[in-house]
Amino acid sequence: MTRYIIRRFLQAIPLLFIISIVLFVLMQKMGDPIATMGGRTQTRSADRERLTRVLGLDKPIFVQYLYWLVGNDWAKIDLDGDGITETSGTRKGVLRGDFGTSLVNRGVPVTTVIAQRLPNTLILMLTAEFVIVAGALVVGVYSALKQYSLLDHTITTISFIGFSMPIFFIALSTMYIFAVNFKKWGLPYLPTVGMFDPIEGKTLLQVLWHMVLPVFSIAFISLAAYSRFIRSTMLEVLNQDYIRTAKSKGLPRKEVIFIHALKNASLPIVTIVGLDLPLLLGGAIVTERIFAWPGMGRLFLDHVSRSDTPVVMGIMMLIATAVVVFQIITDVIYAWLDPRIRYT
Repeated sequence: MTRYIIRRFLQAIPLLFIISIVLFVLMQKMGDPIATMGGRTQTRSADRERLTRVLGLDKPIFVQYLYWLVGNDWAKIDLDGDGITETSGTRKGVLRGDFGTSLVNRGVPVTTVIAQRLPNTLILMLTAEFVIVAGALVVGVYSALKQYSLLDHTITTISFIGFSMPIFFIALSTMYIFAVNFKKWGLPYLPTVGMFDPIEGKTLLQVLWHMVLPVFSIAFISLAAYSRFIRSTMLEVLNQDYIRTAKSKGLPRKEVIFIHALKNASLPIVTIVGLDLPLLLGGAIVTERIFAWPGMGRLFLDHVSRSDTPVVMGIMMLIATAVVVFQIITDVIYAWLDPRIRYT
């Protein structure tokens, strides 16, 4: 197993290298970062020429990529009301853990920009993923055990309705019902923006209270899809010969369902969860935008719109690395769940 994990990590190095090249080339076609560096003030021609030279944007794209990868001489940009100043320094490059500085946030390191938003996203997305997996297991297993019953048909109908709805419709509908109308009716209403009330401060209760609507919006669609998938895999496993053998031996029903059936039915589920978890680092762009949640989704959208290449590259490479790592973890979990799987 150890040799397999090491081999997978070694195979991931050229993969991440290719991904970084593709992303870097695409970012060069996204827009002009210098045009947005002055905020609402249009960048002067002299400043544009100077910044283009200082940031290395006048060089060929492969040279810019090498600078990003292995480091280069750089200039720390500071924008204020009086103009643009620059301070020379040295950048180590991505290979040594230096992702550069943000072009939008006045030279703040990319790692600092991401570190400020990543905890907010993890709080929201991990909570939503827990609700999704736990709820889908309960609903999917119960629906499989009660196949073709009235409850099964009801769950199926709600699942198809939920899966067919766009996320923005669910988010706006929940805001209208549980915030606008509840306030109008004199009922306790849920907050719709931010992580906490500025007056109350960032307390645990405030964060949990502000998470209700975003978590529900994210979980509603995924829970519908997960529960249908779990139901189908459980039905397939329940019809296997070894399940009938376990029942004929007189094993308790709970043991048959949760140990023999669910454990074997969980392999495809592990695949889906293993693919979803690394994407949580990217946040939920639509949900975070609607609910003004200060997470990675809003950070990505804001900096893509302003062509902030260092920050966008940092976010995308973080997600790409997480995908590789979680796929290896998923393979290890496979071997633990199914002893027949061996990696040699």
